[in-house]
Amino acid sequence: MGDLLKGKRGLVMGVANERSIAWGIARAMAAEGAELAFSYQGEAFGKRVEPLAASVGSDLLVDVDVTDDASLDGAFATLAERWGKLDFLIHAIAFSNKDELTGRFMNTSRANFGRSLEISCYSLIEVARRAHPIMAPGASIITLTYGGSNRVTPFYNVMGVAKAALEASVRYLANDLGPDGIRVNAISPGPMKTLAGAAIGGARKTFRHTEANAPLRANATLEAIGGTAVWLTSDWGACTTGEIVTVDGGYHVLGMPQSENL
Repeated sequence: MGDLLKGKRGLVMGVANERSIAWGIARAMAAEGAELAFSYQGEAFGKRVEPLAASVGSDLLVDVDVTDDASLDGAFATLAERWGKLDFLIHAIAFSNKDELTGRFMNTSRANFGRSLEISCYSLIEVARRAHPIMAPGASIITLTYGGSNRVTPFYNVMGVAKAALEASVRYLANDLGPDGIRVNAISPGPMKTLAGAAIGGARKTFRHTEANAPLRANATLEAIGGTAVWLTSDWGACTTGEIVTVDGGYHVLGMPQSENL
């Protein structure tokens, strides 16, 4: 165990199982001495998260529906009562109807467009507003995005629009909260074998393609993403805010596939 985050307390939102990016981040933070709380939505996810939380010494779990104001208010009231302060917040929450993550983007329904933006983007604003009163200078907020926000990715569809809005929100929140010493950043991994990633059409092909063509010939690992989050949350990240930090084996620098794959 290291001590880069010793004495820091934070909420991790979005752990679904042991393969979740949020779990990779939580595990890395716990290894550096952080004290963690976890959110979950509903009893089924709570049963999955509880043993993972226990494995890193956490017994502070809050049931949160990010589309419900009372649920959000209650969760942050619990954190304020239990801890009094929050040093970091990990926002790893996104949603879109799986049926609309195939086919053409122009067939996105009005209902799913609104719900995808509400859960995948607006929820960051909601949690940042509630976390702000209990965050001291030096605190950090991190969310997760993906390169489909600014480059067309097969079947990513409305999630690309939601992530573009999320990245813009990171910049505006960084500016709002900067005078209070609170940093806001996003980590942008490449394709990952997660529950969320599997919902996107052609996910396996996308994973294999990026692995074969990235400069490092590898996709991101949970350990690499977790380490990036540790750096951003620690005092070493004190002057980094408003950034989209890419962790994708270098794939984002390419203009075309590698010559052997053309």
